[in-house]
Amino acid sequence: MPSARTYEAKPLPFATKLTGITEKTMQIHHDKLYAGYVNKMKEVGEKLKAASTAAATLEAANQSYSDLRALRDGETFATNGVYLHEHYFNVLGGDGKPSGALADAIVAKWGSMETFVAFFTATGMAMRGWVVLAWDTHLARLKIYGADAHNQGGVWGAIPLIVLDVYEHAYFIDYGADRKAYIADFWKNLNWDAANKVYEKASKISFS
Repeated sequence: MPSARTYEAKPLPFATKLTGITEKTMQIHHDKLYAGYVNKMKEVGEKLKAASTAAATLEAANQSYSDLRALRDGETFATNGVYLHEHYFNVLGGDGKPSGALADAIVAKWGSMETFVAFFTATGMAMRGWVVLAWDTHLARLKIYGADAHNQGGVWGAIPLIVLDVYEHAYFIDYGADRKAYIADFWKNLNWDAANKVYEKASKISFS
């Protein structure tokens, strides 16, 4: 099993040409930004391993500032940067046509796919980093969550199903400041089969 110190970047899970989002954007996004988070996750993991037995580091731990505080903050930022990007890439490369149990569950909760898409899209316009359709294991239901940063806004116990990156690096090369057009194309590229596979596993988990 991999650890934070041995984790390797995963290849893009699709080879199809995307609508609107260019190959250049995806190459930079995956090969530079995502891979960079993987490298930082590994680097922080190594430093935390060393810190775990460094008496001076442990003694100096402080909530205002300390080396251990900085490492722990960097750990969640880098690690969530890795995982959220993997969830985002996982649901790209499809034909955008809603299908399967997840689509049915969305309609059952929000009344129509159009209502859900409008709400999810508006959340994407409101946030600075991410919007996530998740299976909340504590509520045993679908929830839309938003985050301004990798390690802010996430809910523990919520399993990401459909993840959208709304940081400017995800769309600015292709769309400029037109985030709404980027989000519209995201839906055209959505791989519902991939999202359904995650939902099938996640929806079996409930702590309610």
